[in-house]
Amino acid sequence: DQLVNKSTWQRAYKEINEFEQQMVDDGIIVIKLFLSIDKEQQLERFKERMNEPKKRWKITPDDILNRQNWEAYQDAFEDMLDRTSAAKRAWHVVAANNKKHARLDAMRHIAEGLSERIDMNDVEVLNPEVEELARKYLY
Repeated sequence: DQLVNKSTWQRAYKEINEFEQQMVDDGIIVIKLFLSIDKEQQLERFKERMNEPKKRWKITPDDILNRQNWEAYQDAFEDMLDRTSAAKRAWHVVAANNKKHARLDAMRHIAEGLSERIDMNDVEVLNPEVEELARKYLY
């Protein structure tokens, strides 16, 4: 059973790739992070959400039902990662069982992605037009 027919998700991959490539072509830095947890960690987080009133909003009936299809979803994620990853818009899979580690790893991917694509030595010190306007209106 598929939630969406094959032609629909294949079209979606095509549209995603085209949109992301347009962003790259326009000079936008695209950094994609996929936070991944294992099945046991997901179960623990679901139980915590059920037992903690302030976290109950985070869980839906679909979350619980979809756990029955864990392996199929893992296959779909792998397929999505393969089909929507390319140079300058590659996925970075972040192990997210440990939230603190995941946040640090995500920040590392972002910092590395930005530093690879922004040459800080080539940044103009101050645009003359900005300087003129600043002197006129800000000082």
